[in-house]
Amino acid sequence: MFADPQSITVNAVAQSLPAIARNDVSSKYQKDDATFSMSIAHQYKAERNRFTVRIDANKVAADPLASANNRVYSQSCYITMDKPTVGYSNAETQQLASALVAWLTSANILKVLGGET
Repeated sequence: MFADPQSITVNAVAQSLPAIARNDVSSKYQKDDATFSMSIAHQYKAERNRFTVRIDANKVAADPLASANNRVYSQSCYITMDKPTVGYSNAETQQLASALVAWLTSANILKVLGGET
């Protein structure tokens, strides 16, 4: 199991996420005010396995249609590694995931968010 708590850095600020749920195939970590959470999950099937790491963010902000009212907004980012049970090693999948993470520079993320294909 991963260490408890997990730490992520968002906009140069470290966020401590204590474990709030754990079992054999998943863990959930969450900040005490629920502004940030992280989940790590595994799905094992006969022919394919899937591994997902996800970060969710929540905030309260003004409703653009009724600025006197606040609402909760959320967003998430995640990476899923999907591989056959045979044919690719964990090391080969790690290399592919690392290539994607390396490509995800701030500039490339902004291009994707800007609609570039």
